Amino acid sequence: MSMKKAIRSVCILISAVTLPLAAGGAAISQAADVGFEVHPEAGAEISSLVSNPKVQAAFKFIEGEQERNNQDLITLTEIPAPPFGEAKRGKAFADMLRSAGISDISIDEVGNVIGRRPGKLGTRTIAFGAHLDTVFPIETDVKVRVDGVRFRAPGIGDNTRGLVLLLSLARALNDAVIETTDDILFIGTVGEEGLGDLRGVKHLFREGGPKIDTFIGIDGGAANRLIYGGVGSHRYRVTVKGPGGHSWGAFGMANPHHALARIIAAFDDAAPAVTSQGPKTSYNIGRIGGGTSINSIPFESWMEVDMRSGIQSKLDEIDAVFKAAVEKGLSEENEGRLEGPELTVVVEPVGKRPAGLGDKNGSLVQNAYAAMMAKGLKPQLRISSTDSNIPISLGIPAVTLSRGGHSLHAHSLKEEWIDHESHVAIQIALLTLLAEGGLAN
Repeated sequence: MSMKKAIRSVCILISAVTLPLAAGGAAISQAADVGFEVHPEAGAEISSLVSNPKVQAAFKFIEGEQERNNQDLITLTEIPAPPFGEAKRGKAFADMLRSAGISDISIDEVGNVIGRRPGKLGTRTIAFGAHLDTVFPIETDVKVRVDGVRFRAPGIGDNTRGLVLLLSLARALNDAVIETTDDILFIGTVGEEGLGDLRGVKHLFREGGPKIDTFIGIDGGAANRLIYGGVGSHRYRVTVKGPGGHSWGAFGMANPHHALARIIAAFDDAAPAVTSQGPKTSYNIGRIGGGTSINSIPFESWMEVDMRSGIQSKLDEIDAVFKAAVEKGLSEENEGRLEGPELTVVVEPVGKRPAGLGDKNGSLVQNAYAAMMAKGLKPQLRISSTDSNIPISLGIPAVTLSRGGHSLHAHSLKEEWIDHESHVAIQIALLTLLAEGGLAN
C-alpha cells in the first residue's frame, strides 16, 4: 500500500519497526528520536524499494560514482557564486545536468536552474533543490586543494556538494532506467545564503510559479540529520542619523554612536525575557559601523541585527522587543542632548525567513526517516534554516536531507569536505524520492 494512502491513525513506535539494510546489513530496531512514531507502511515501502533490482542497480552505480562526483565538486567549487552572483555557476550546473541526462532545462528570472525529468503520469511534481550560492565574496580564492579524501576550499561543502548530489542522483536514475510516476525537478536555487534571503526558493513558490507538490532540499553535512522544520529569522539594518560635528566644538549634540549603544544595551537587557524561556530563540548584532574620524561626532551609525526562532510567535515576540529598544535608545539619547537637532533612525528589513514545523506523521518525513534507517543510520529530527523554510511555511511537504560526506569549518576560509561514505546520502535521497514520486516500472 502506498504511504500516501495509509490511514494516518495506524502507527507504531519506531522501536517496534525493523527494516532490512541494503547489501546484507543487520536489521535496525531503534532510532535516535525516542518516542517517534512511524507508520508501518513507510517501513514496508522503503524495504520494498531496497530489494528492488532497479534500485539495487542504482545503488551500485552511485557507489561507483566517487571519482566523477569529486571531479564535479572541484569544477563547481572553483566557480565563485556569492549571493546575487551565481549566474556563471548556474550555467555550468545547467550544462552538467544536461550531460547527466536531463534535457528539459531552463533558468528562470532570478537565476534558478530547473531541470525537469518527466514522470509516467506527471500528475504530481517532486522538487529536489540545492543552493548554488556560497557566503564568500567574488574575490575569494576558491582553488580546491586535495589531500587524499580531504578537499579544501571555501564553499566546497556548503553547498557545492549538494549540487553534486543532484547530478549523481540524476545519472543513477537514468543508468538504472528508473521511471517515476511523478515529474521530478532538479533545481539549483539562488540566494539561500545571507542577504540572499531565500530569494530563489521564494520565487519558485510565488503565485504563478511552477507546480511543486513536495520539496526536498539538499544541505547540511551529517547523513542522519533530517530537517523537518524551519528556523525562521528577522534581519534588520538600523541606521541612526544626525548632523555630526567636531568632538570638542560640537560637544553636547546628540551622537548617533551613543544612541546605537543605548539601543543595543536596551535590547540586550530586555531580550532574555523572551530567550530564557520556551523554544530556543536567539538574537545577534552581527555588524556595526559608521563615523569619519576619532575626533568627529559621526553623522551616521549603523548595525545589522539577526533574530531567530523555530516558532513564529517567538520570533515575532523578540522582534517586538527589538523595536521597542530602538525607540527607547533613540529617545534617551535625544533627551540627553544639550544642543542641536534630534537624531532620526531608519529600521530597514533586510531578510525575513518564516519559521514553521513540518508534519512528522506526513509521508515525506516518514519515508525519509525510514530510508535513513534502511541505510543503517539512527535518524535525528532537527530544525534549521534552509530552502525548505518557504514550502513548510506554506503547508507544502518539505524536508532537507544531507549532502553526504563530512563537512568541516563551514562559512570559513578553512572549509573542508571529507569524502567518507559519501554515497550513503545519495542513496537515501534516491529512496526518499522513489517513495514519494513512485517507482513506475
